[in-house]
Amino acid sequence: MGYLTTHVLDTANGRPGQGIIIDVYRLSGTRREHLATVTTNDDGRCDAPLLEGEAFAVGEYELVFHAGDYLRRHQESTFEPLFLDVIPLRFGVADASQHYHVPLLLSPYGYTTYRGS
Repeated sequence: MGYLTTHVLDTANGRPGQGIIIDVYRLSGTRREHLATVTTNDDGRCDAPLLEGEAFAVGEYELVFHAGDYLRRHQESTFEPLFLDVIPLRFGVADASQHYHVPLLLSPYGYTTYRGS
């Protein structure tokens, strides 16, 4: 059975993104169903898959990374409002029998993501 994981890397400071709250949603047209809220651990990862088994199905999903609090805690000088605060990542799952790893590589003025394994 497939499953969904994530992690956050602070690329500006070369460390894991610890203590970042992530909301997990399933999307269906204009409907947005909240499935879970998790927080990254000391390694910037979650202690368990975000979704797995029957909870992980073909469809569209959104991870919402609440990065602003983390950036405020770890930057020497912070301007308000932050350039990045809440970061939504939307992606599709075509084969729910596979592992989908959707990381966030974060800096104060940019981010990137990809499908890892």
